[in-house]
Amino acid sequence: MPGVRSTLRARVGPEDAQAFYGRWAALYDVIARRTPGIPSLRKRAAAACRLEPGDTVVEMGCGTGANLPYLREQVGSDGTVIGIDFTGPVLERARELTVEYDNVHVVRGDATRPPLGPPGDDGGSDEDGGTLDAGTDVDALLATFVVGMLEDPAGAVDDWCDLVGPGGHVVLANAARSEAWYAPPVNAVFRAIVVLSTPPTTKLRYENEPHLKLDAKIDAAHTRLRERSAAVADETHVFGVVRLTGGRLE
Repeated sequence: MPGVRSTLRARVGPEDAQAFYGRWAALYDVIARRTPGIPSLRKRAAAACRLEPGDTVVEMGCGTGANLPYLREQVGSDGTVIGIDFTGPVLERARELTVEYDNVHVVRGDATRPPLGPPGDDGGSDEDGGTLDAGTDVDALLATFVVGMLEDPAGAVDDWCDLVGPGGHVVLANAARSEAWYAPPVNAVFRAIVVLSTPPTTKLRYENEPHLKLDAKIDAAHTRLRERSAAVADETHVFGVVRLTGGRLE
């Protein structure tokens, strides 16, 4: 289930999260690419970015790079794809996946403090010592299964919208409880997956249920994107568990 990666970082420190994802990079890569329905979702998310050949797109929290080929297909050989993630071993798998593309760049950095900025900013450097041009216009930004990790998801969405600017597109895809008529059994499975992927996994009861906390963060992020957008498209996928929101910014 893609929501696995969205549940951890809010409950453990960044160093612990990096160790976790580094240790399970290979398994996460299989889940990210092979879960039924997820490849078509990734293709749809890339299409929702409304990219044109030659555009520049940034993916926050690119993980093992499952979305990067779809984004590269949208921008073509003259465009630029930048994937940002904070876990070294995960990024190595992303680099292996995209090594044949000279216009796909995988950078180590924090999605809340990306090593690039809007035009006029001073720019920044990634955690591996590389630099990205701050003056590069970003046409679209994609974040899949990321905002559940963040302490302030609405604030992160604000920063991402500022990075892209008016007329650009921001797309979010996240796993949360289904609101479909058949939701009860689906949500029971979803809760179990969230609990099992949230350390300590041996707990049966939580003071604050992790799946409810995840729901609140995703609601806040998607709501903020709608508030910042002149045009919005909302979709649900994978039995209503995955919410996809695309916005053209004002």
